[in-house]
Amino acid sequence: MKQSSVVISVLLAAMFGLCSLGWAGEMKAKMEELKGDTKAKVEEVKGEAKAAVEEAKGNKVQAEVERAKGKGNAAMEKAKGKVKELKAKTE
Repeated sequence: MKQSSVVISVLLAAMFGLCSLGWAGEMKAKMEELKGDTKAKVEEVKGEAKAAVEEAKGNKVQAEVERAKGKGNAAMEKAKGKVKELKAKTE
């Protein structure tokens, strides 16, 4: 009786340990995804702010360039976040 309860306890501890590690990986992956999305939004807002400054100066072409740079940086940050998310899922 005592030996079977020890075996069951060990199995339960092992299963719980593995499950909690899986949950930790999912949480880390979700955090990386959220950080990537947040950084992407920040870059897009920076581009819009620079574009607004350029439009106020009367430089419409430069405003479009700044807007495009902001969108490009946002896409890059989002991609970085996705890579980090996938890396966290595989750990």
